[in-house]
Amino acid sequence: MKNKLVSVILCGGSGSRLWPISREQHPKPFIQLPDGESLIQKAFLSGSGLPEIAEIIAVTNKELGFKVSDAFTAVNQKLLPVSYVLEPFGRNTAAAVAVAALLAQERHGEDAHLLVLAADHLISDRAAFNAAIRQAITFSEEDFLVTFGIRPTQPETAYGYLETEGHRVARFVEKPTLEKAQNYLISGNYLWNAGIFCFRVGTVLREMATHCPDVLAAARESFAHATRDATGQSITLSEETFQNIPDISIDYALMERANHIAVVPCDIGWSDLGSWTALSGLEVTDAAGNAVVGEAVLHNSHNCYIHSDSRMIGVSGVENLIVVDTSDALLVADKSNVQNVKYIYNELKSRGHETYKHHRSVQRPWGSYTVLEEGDGFKIKRIVVNPGAKLSLQSHRHRSEHWVVVAGSAIVVNGDERLNLSGGQSTYITVGSKHRLENPGTIPLVVIEVQTGSYLGEDDIVRYEDQYGRCDAQAPKTAVNEDEDVTSLAPNREAVGK
Repeated sequence: MKNKLVSVILCGGSGSRLWPISREQHPKPFIQLPDGESLIQKAFLSGSGLPEIAEIIAVTNKELGFKVSDAFTAVNQKLLPVSYVLEPFGRNTAAAVAVAALLAQERHGEDAHLLVLAADHLISDRAAFNAAIRQAITFSEEDFLVTFGIRPTQPETAYGYLETEGHRVARFVEKPTLEKAQNYLISGNYLWNAGIFCFRVGTVLREMATHCPDVLAAARESFAHATRDATGQSITLSEETFQNIPDISIDYALMERANHIAVVPCDIGWSDLGSWTALSGLEVTDAAGNAVVGEAVLHNSHNCYIHSDSRMIGVSGVENLIVVDTSDALLVADKSNVQNVKYIYNELKSRGHETYKHHRSVQRPWGSYTVLEEGDGFKIKRIVVNPGAKLSLQSHRHRSEHWVVVAGSAIVVNGDERLNLSGGQSTYITVGSKHRLENPGTIPLVVIEVQTGSYLGEDDIVRYEDQYGRCDAQAPKTAVNEDEDVTSLAPNREAVGK
């Protein structure tokens, strides 16, 4: 292939059907699979398998940018260039593809090919996928918009379909009834729509200008007004311009409207792992069909999936159950009803219950924190700060904090004092006092934080300085949510000063 190939990995959505492991701040792509890799890491490896790959572009929510960066860094053995397009909020896949195409045009020209992947799909046969990519590129070079079709193995009602005529797509079909899905399987002319695409940059931009000009025009405006970090590899789209892009999928906006659509039928070990039934299918089962992750004792039970993060689970006399236990939430569902777990997630979100959003352990750009216990007027956290990292300079209006260093060494700003603390030493931070925690060492810094006060919400933070771009450069933001406001990300830790 004479032209460059750029892989675009789309990381969006909440994975609501995989609650309680999947949360808004820890969605489906970050779920770790039995082999220790997450779905988003597997997407990176699938998108980087060919030697022609010139760059990986990740498009994700700005709140998840640092998690995507960490995940990619862990598996980027080839040290491929990676860029991050950070969206202020979800705007569907047409917006993501348009902005990624504009970035690829800027970096690699209109003759470069884009391979568009979803971060939450599993591709287990990478050799077959690489062969399918090469076939897609031959169509792409002829100015086709190319989609990948999976040969169906069963009448599946959870997937969209492609009706084919030779190597062309005759039409896109919505998720069918069981009867229609059975007929599709018998006919042999239908494929599952994998949501994987390949096209030349110039072709997709030209076709979008024809079939969804409003999407492309608004994407151009948003791209033109985006801010970039010092390396140029992290691009943050502004809320003001990004909200003007129509909220529509690339399938509806472009693929179903265009005429020059080719399909590559393939068997690549593909699954979207969209439910607990699909995810549990990756685990080894016992003679009774049960799969267990964690510790469990089962008696007279069959075809169950038991997942426990920490506690022992006892199960007796049941069949076809999904039991998923985390530190703060428990799911029990019949396997025939797992698609409806999303309604539990949506109800929790409508109530503003914290379990829809994040786990008790929350990753941050500087490390992580875990809520150990909380009650009326107090909260206890375990804070882990990565080597070389530091929290923002901040204050609180409603709470005081007592920090005790458990492991490592700390530099603490506490009002006018600058303290060097080690294991067993502590400091007390009064309400309203400016403070900061920093790890100058080479091992993780572990601190126990005891909060006391009338209000202990994560939004009681006033930031004055922050190396992750979470406060205005000229004036501090008030009531900034520690869990939500990540507006800048460099592609590696060195670039953010760590």
